[in-house]
Amino acid sequence: MDFKKDMVRPLASHRALLLCWAFVLAGSMGCTPATSSHPPTAEALQTTSDIEEPAQYPRTIPNDLLPNAIQVHEKVFSGGQPAGTAAFQELADLGIKTIICVDGARPDLESARQFGFKYVHLPHGYDGIPAKRIEELAKVVRDADGPIYIHCHHGKHRSPAAASVACVSAGLMPRELALQVLTLAGTSPSYRGLFQAAERALPIAPTVLDALPSEFPEAVAIPPMADAMIEIDHLYEQLHAVAAAHWSSPSDHPDLEPAHVALMLREQFTELLRTEETQTQPESFQTMLRESETATLELEELLREGAVAKPSPDLLQALQSKTEAIGRNCKACHEAFRDIPLSEK
Repeated sequence: MDFKKDMVRPLASHRALLLCWAFVLAGSMGCTPATSSHPPTAEALQTTSDIEEPAQYPRTIPNDLLPNAIQVHEKVFSGGQPAGTAAFQELADLGIKTIICVDGARPDLESARQFGFKYVHLPHGYDGIPAKRIEELAKVVRDADGPIYIHCHHGKHRSPAAASVACVSAGLMPRELALQVLTLAGTSPSYRGLFQAAERALPIAPTVLDALPSEFPEAVAIPPMADAMIEIDHLYEQLHAVAAAHWSSPSDHPDLEPAHVALMLREQFTELLRTEETQTQPESFQTMLRESETATLELEELLREGAVAKPSPDLLQALQSKTEAIGRNCKACHEAFRDIPLSEK
């Protein structure tokens, strides 16, 4: 290939409120997070020597039009969302034939078609990559016309994780290079599920990939708002558990790290704000989501700054204040929108 560049305290009542609201606000939501890939068979367990992997990959590709672009394999690139004609032209100049979007937002199919790209939409979240999605990513990476560009919104977290897992699972890259891809992309260690997905990736038997459909959707339905609200409720429960444990990991749930729970909750609000469905709703609805997003971001920052065995009284008060603000916002939003369809507001 010839390249241009060298390249809370939440109350128990919130659960009932959120679940009620969830089934009123129907939309579309992505896959349930997971971090394990399909169990490999003996046929799939290739050694590093079995895999043809150029030593120069992965490598960064400085590019003003494609944020955080890296080349994972001769056939596979990862980066941020291509925005505008110039970015799609850049992909064309790089020789890209297939684009995989792992972001929750709808891909720009109109621009892609102008350049003759094949688009595949396989979204996943920040807390890992489901086993089924790993198989699908590996199938496309193995069989689709390349080079392939895998992107999320910023190109720092979900797309490098997807690219590394797909390449390992498809037998294009040795698994010991998977974490290096995330490091090059600048993936935040806070997204533990993404690192776990890359760390645990294994080659998938060709027969398993052969059995999967050959065609995947170029755009899937926007994730249901109902499912998003249920996930928010689930994260509130986790936040309540760490708050009850004096803002530390509960003894009966040691995997819950307070700042990580706040991070996952914040991402739910962030993703909802980016969906087309939310953007068509009343401004008051969007304002409540933005306020909750800000409050959870501040809560996460407080938890990271105050990660000590015994939080000070001032820190405890601040944590409680942020948590109560999120709870009040959820309750107010529920009361404002539960009875009348949002389209009528």
